[in-house]
Amino acid sequence: MKVKELPFDDRPREKLILRGVQSLSNAELIAILLRTGTKGQSVIEVAQNLIKKYNDLNFLTAQTHDALTNFHGIGKDKAATLIAAFELSRRVDYEKKWLSTTKITSPKDVAEIFIPLLRDELKEQFLVVCLSSSNRIIKYQKISEGSLNSSVVHAREVFKVAIENSSANIILIHNHPSGNPEPSNEDISITRKLTEAGKLLEIQVFDHVIVAGDSYSSLVEKRII
Repeated sequence: MKVKELPFDDRPREKLILRGVQSLSNAELIAILLRTGTKGQSVIEVAQNLIKKYNDLNFLTAQTHDALTNFHGIGKDKAATLIAAFELSRRVDYEKKWLSTTKITSPKDVAEIFIPLLRDELKEQFLVVCLSSSNRIIKYQKISEGSLNSSVVHAREVFKVAIENSSANIILIHNHPSGNPEPSNEDISITRKLTEAGKLLEIQVFDHVIVAGDSYSSLVEKRII
């Protein structure tokens, strides 16, 4: 039976809207992403067979685009949709995990968290990481994107985020798409200005970490702040 032949309230998308996402099976959730079935198979049957082939969801979500397109009923577009959905879920789980459990004790801790998030960014991004009094991450927020040479980071933007999140300390982070982790003169100047502003507000700038590919540098380790 095709999805459109099911009672309206039992169709996956409508069921999600009316009864909540928890009411759907794994196959029904995947069916929403696939949208259409094949000749002879409803979209729910395609989803069920996909789960059956890969035994469990963890193994399914680890498949490459090419591997998924080899499955009957999954073309390039559907495979891309599945991978995008799985990756979004993975990123959300990753962020929830380290936001609630990670305690920052060194620049290496910062790098291990933010290198995966920033390594492939093509533009320079400047982030503020808010820490509790026990140096656990409360939140991070992007406040600037572009070149630091042309886009000045203002203290009011940085510390507005810190104050709103009741931060005891903050970490400054930005990436160098060039691949060179060494701080520029502009990086050093901005860091020193923000450090001085933090002293007035009694919010310590714990560090400024620069991510470049799989490398990083810490302005604290370099004794710049």
